Amino acid sequence: MENPYKVALVTGGSRGIGAAIVRKLAAGGFNVVINYKNSGQVAGELAQAVSSQFKVEALPVQADVSLFSQVTEMVRQVQEKFGRIDVLVNNAGITRDALLARMTEEDWDRVINTNLKGVFNCSKAVLKIMQKQRQGRIINISSIVGLRGQVGQSNYTAAKAGVIAFSKSLALELARWNINVNVVIPGFTETDMTMQIPAGARNKIMEQIPLCRPCSPEDVAGVVNYLASGEANYITGQVFHVDCRVV
Repeated sequence: MENPYKVALVTGGSRGIGAAIVRKLAAGGFNVVINYKNSGQVAGELAQAVSSQFKVEALPVQADVSLFSQVTEMVRQVQEKFGRIDVLVNNAGITRDALLARMTEEDWDRVINTNLKGVFNCSKAVLKIMQKQRQGRIINISSIVGLRGQVGQSNYTAAKAGVIAFSKSLALELARWNINVNVVIPGFTETDMTMQIPAGARNKIMEQIPLCRPCSPEDVAGVVNYLASGEANYITGQVFHVDCRVV
């Protein structure tokens, strides 16, 4: 069956999980929009690579997802270039870890504004386009700590838990327009962000993983690719764990 979804916007798409998602979607024939905040050179190199390898169009676009004005300008550029947006992957995220007693208000706000408000901003910005098309996919990347909690990450865990609840509500709102909204929860994934975790803490995490390896960005990208495809037409409001630990 031909995939009816052709243009995918991936926030935080220049590195880590986002870059793996960009590559996977491009391999499946999607034209891809690579959102980035600071890493413009990396995003440009990724765009050139996927365009050459997979013969699709790739557009790097700068925007801070925590700022609605920049998000709406990004979406305007995408619509001007492609005339449509079929898939939105809300992947952009940051951490500012600290015990609550030491956490600053600024670090709380920055994490909530990027990881949760950013999902609101981007989802709201594409709504009219997808509603007019009467089809679309919104795929939100949460985190296992949004379910389990994590010492020193009250800001991050609150944001990621909020993404899950937001997605379930939005799925109910948008079903009438054939817009599916789902959540992907990676387990412990090998990225630049997790490489900052001290070795002792990493070892404790690895001891709990039955497959004896961390999740890879490509593992996450495979599930996102499925949810972006025509094979997932009847799936909305669901939470997918890319993890091998038994909950």
